[in-house]
Amino acid sequence: MERKGTLIFGTLLIASLLSACGKPAQPAGAGAQGGAPQALPVQTEVVAPQSVPRSDEYVSTIKSRRSATINPRVAGNLISINVHSGDRVKVGQLLMVIDPIQQEATVSSLKATEQQKLAVYQYNQVEVERQRKLYAEGVTSRDALDQAEQAFKNSKADYEAAVSSRQAGEKQLGFYSIRAPFDGIVGDIPVHVGDYVSTTTLLTTVDENKDLEAYIYIPTERAREVHAGLPVVIEDNSGKEIERTAIDFISPQVDDQLQGILAKAPVHSPQLRTEQLVKARVIWSTAPAATVPVLAVTRIGGQAFVYVAQDQGGKYFAKQRAVKLGDTVGNSYAVESGLANGDKVIISGTQFLVDGAPVQPLG
Repeated sequence: MERKGTLIFGTLLIASLLSACGKPAQPAGAGAQGGAPQALPVQTEVVAPQSVPRSDEYVSTIKSRRSATINPRVAGNLISINVHSGDRVKVGQLLMVIDPIQQEATVSSLKATEQQKLAVYQYNQVEVERQRKLYAEGVTSRDALDQAEQAFKNSKADYEAAVSSRQAGEKQLGFYSIRAPFDGIVGDIPVHVGDYVSTTTLLTTVDENKDLEAYIYIPTERAREVHAGLPVVIEDNSGKEIERTAIDFISPQVDDQLQGILAKAPVHSPQLRTEQLVKARVIWSTAPAATVPVLAVTRIGGQAFVYVAQDQGGKYFAKQRAVKLGDTVGNSYAVESGLANGDKVIISGTQFLVDGAPVQPLG
């Protein structure tokens, strides 16, 4: 029995080996995943020269051509503040009042003196006329007439002086009412009702929020390049464009503190306010240069790269190119070196690419 079992096992083993030898061999590299890696479909953009500005960015302050710092012309205690910061006011509108009680008393006294002087003047005016008639009739002497005329002249001068004093007092009284010098917007109000103020106290500011200008300080090394008509792009802090304008004024002097040259550019956007800080991009020149979309750029260790779809015998492969980037132009970068006109830059799926990976350009 043992010998018969061994014979059966040997027969089965031989049959199994003969069956294996009869199967065809599988090609190398074939498996559950198929053959060579498939090409990744990608969007491309052909590099072509565009007008790219050469510019520098500066912090700029928006200022109004009509801006007033309100200081009192008299001293005293504030008894009312009739406006709030940010209010729009009309020319002549009452802003604040300084206690005028002492000046009102002075004006009342000046008016009384004026009336007294007027009475004397009117009396002497009648008297001199009477003396002239009497002298003409030979009733009075020349000396009496001269005295009457002199008294009349003195009283007239006294009366005119009293009128001038009263007018000056009334004008001074008007200074106790602080009014808007022109239509504008009220600035910060650092004082309070009851505060004692003098001619050096800052009460507030009034700015006319039109005819605004961007104040830009250009470094002195750029002095030869600055000229009227130079384009300027005003941007907010996030880099969003607010307005395009141009320089219309250049100071002939260098600011001794900032060591810069003041240039002004008119602005009209309703988004802008006096004393607002914005970015001013001064465009020195424009020249043709290659550009690539921002999304096409990857960075490794501070070096910028793009992938180019390179044709190799009718098949395309992603080739990594190191590039030197310039300024941003909208949603693109200007490229100073690393690309040539006609290159197909890959602008989609770059996160899945490696150098040499097969790709299928879609456009």
